[in-house]
Amino acid sequence: MAKDPICGMEVDERAGLRSSKEGKTYFFCSDSCLQRFSKAPFYKNKSFLVASVLALAFALSVPFVPLRPFTASFLSYLATVWWAVSLGLFLGGLIDHFVPREYVSHILASPKKRTIFYSVIIGFLMSACSHGILALSMELHKKGASNPAVVAFLLASPWANIGITVLLFGFFGFKAFYIVIAAIVTALVTGLIFQFLDAKGLIEKNTNAVLTGEGFSISNDLRRRWSEYTFSKAVLVEDVKGVWQGMVTLGDMVLWWILIGMAIASFAGAYVPEHIFHQYLGPSLFGLFVTLALATVIEVCSEGSAPMAFEIFRQTGALGNSFVFLMAGVVTDYTEIGLLWHNVGRKTAIWMPVVAVPQVVLWGILANSI
Repeated sequence: MAKDPICGMEVDERAGLRSSKEGKTYFFCSDSCLQRFSKAPFYKNKSFLVASVLALAFALSVPFVPLRPFTASFLSYLATVWWAVSLGLFLGGLIDHFVPREYVSHILASPKKRTIFYSVIIGFLMSACSHGILALSMELHKKGASNPAVVAFLLASPWANIGITVLLFGFFGFKAFYIVIAAIVTALVTGLIFQFLDAKGLIEKNTNAVLTGEGFSISNDLRRRWSEYTFSKAVLVEDVKGVWQGMVTLGDMVLWWILIGMAIASFAGAYVPEHIFHQYLGPSLFGLFVTLALATVIEVCSEGSAPMAFEIFRQTGALGNSFVFLMAGVVTDYTEIGLLWHNVGRKTAIWMPVVAVPQVVLWGILANSI
């Protein structure tokens, strides 16, 4: 039995809340103790620090004219993604407060191949932009989903979810089938390879997973919880507070990465001439790798990337380049890699582009050769 570092109570390591700091794992008896342990002064909050630097840039752009293209580009990105980030945080807060870790662990922590299929299916049903998916994937990880399941979910959802599928068909017509199917297959193959890496101990284990017995039934447990739930004003207030606290905790994990990504993308969008993009993105192998590098730098929401990908296709006729531009925004983007590095594990973050990028390039080459 472990001891809660805040109140000193003994905690069952299999079922207790946990958090890691400086490479050590701590266990907690309640959310309040975990929050007290995790809470840092506001001036040390990374999201606050990054936002402060951006606010300073906005203030300096008033007297310093060369900064204005950057601030205008940043506001354009913000107008595109704010709803997706908010939706992702809200859904993450709902999961954090209402979905027991046992449920997520039971569905998404098993080393069986079906776990990866479940992750991809859940990703397909999530109509959230890549920025919102970042928050959801980290919440699933916190709730006990295995690292291979998290990676499969992260790869599948931005480009294979229902909303984006409809959007892609609007731009590409039946050619969108290729993009969606290739994205799903890439997510499945990557997830299965990560399960192999996990079995060989080559990536980190998710210490948030909770073991459930073979006789555990989510439906039975859900019925029990529903029968015990009482509707009242006090309970509603507590639920709202719980969802909000989950959103705040999740925001501390992901917002600063998203802001950094948007800042770098805004810089590229403001100061790199647009004709340079079109000049080097042709349907050649060179153009494919230039597109890969470009997508790594540009940080755009899924809904924003779809029109950009179509513009590449319209200008060059290179469907493979469009696919690489879309998928590379997830498999090579510094925001996704940084989040995995910081919250899931360095090995997992390094292996994701190593495993996924060759697949994306092969799909791109195949599309350009058809």
